[in-house]
Amino acid sequence: MKTEIFIFVRGDANLPRKASPQQLLERSAVPRVSRSAVVAVAIFLVAHLALLIGLTTPEKFVFDEVHYVPAARQMLAPAMSQPMLNPMHPPLAKELIAASIAAFGDNALGWRYPATLFGALAVVAIYLCGLALFAAQGPAIAAALIAAFNQMLYVQARIAMLDIFTLGFGLLATAAFMHGFRRERPQALFALAGALFGCAAACKWSGLFPLGVCIVVVTVIRLMQGWRTLFADARPDDWYRPDLWPGLRLHHLVLCFAILPGVAYLAAFVPLYGLSLPDLVEAQRRIFADNTTTAIAGHTYMSSWPSWPLLARPVWFLFDKSSEDNVSAVVFLGNPLVLWPALLALVLVLRDFVVERRWDAFLIAAFYFGPWLAWALLPRTLGFIYYYLPAATAASLALVYVLRRDGLPRWLLWAYVGLAGVGFAVMLPISAAFIGTSMRSFGQLMLFQSWI
Repeated sequence: MKTEIFIFVRGDANLPRKASPQQLLERSAVPRVSRSAVVAVAIFLVAHLALLIGLTTPEKFVFDEVHYVPAARQMLAPAMSQPMLNPMHPPLAKELIAASIAAFGDNALGWRYPATLFGALAVVAIYLCGLALFAAQGPAIAAALIAAFNQMLYVQARIAMLDIFTLGFGLLATAAFMHGFRRERPQALFALAGALFGCAAACKWSGLFPLGVCIVVVTVIRLMQGWRTLFADARPDDWYRPDLWPGLRLHHLVLCFAILPGVAYLAAFVPLYGLSLPDLVEAQRRIFADNTTTAIAGHTYMSSWPSWPLLARPVWFLFDKSSEDNVSAVVFLGNPLVLWPALLALVLVLRDFVVERRWDAFLIAAFYFGPWLAWALLPRTLGFIYYYLPAATAASLALVYVLRRDGLPRWLLWAYVGLAGVGFAVMLPISAAFIGTSMRSFGQLMLFQSWI
């Protein structure tokens, strides 16, 4: 039976007297999209301005900037000198740093400015993920705030390294995938996700991990549909439905998750190698050799993947004594008031995915555990806690998911956001070099010997 709803609106000659439910849904979605766009822009501007404060302190290289900034400088030369610097990573992030140096000069602002842009985009992406999962502005904004209050994102967005670019592209791609996941026709959003994942991989190969998550998710669902799998007590919020994506075909999947990522990835190499196929192949061989080798020397701050969620071993990006009792310090550690409670939240997320079969819990678990546990598959022994950044940022979604469960008061979520903000403020003196701290305060913040 076809149902029609009759509506009468004054002053709108363009609105038909009769409108179907689908038309009404499309019209009601317009103001929601507009409102979400305004909120996203506001989040971006606030995050970007916050990340810019004190950005040029110190004016010297910090940690791995010594590798990536010279590589970016080399790209600005009229003719590429040899040997190529930093050939062990794809070029897109270094090209963005080079463009910033060309715009703002070869100085601390030029080196670090694009990182602040992608840090702000990462916060916006978490907001967009929250909209897809929770379908409400409040929880989505709370997720963005919790992600911003996690020191990991803040520190990485203020240094000229590659990881924040990978994170920004990867989270935007994840948001597109999440928004397409429950749609009948997800092709456009899946294609956008694929192109963005290709850009993430063109910054650093770890950008392939969330793309791999998407491929596994889609493959599992398609296999279950091919086997005509049915849940005996099927529910609307199941992560698997036999009628999911009825118009999605194999060629759509190949285009979205193979061709578009590949094209976006390879396009980043064209400014360096042109269309020379042998040069492109050799560049991939060098990257592969470096990222899979086990013959890498140890490092003072190296740590293994099982220890990252526990914050067992941070990385000190900077430790300068400005006087006998004052230091400028930047530590990549993370906010303990965010990342330790997130481990408990993730247990409940896994429980709801397995027992309740909830699609939102399924996606949160997939994009937390996938990018983290992928490091366990690599043979290389050298690892750092900043490899945990994508999973740690996605953990904010798990916290919001748990804190908005039925039966909990609404104020509890915002009280926790405030608590996370307090933790951020307490850790700020060892997260931003322009603030500085005393040796006494530094000692109080170092809760464990392994943090020093």
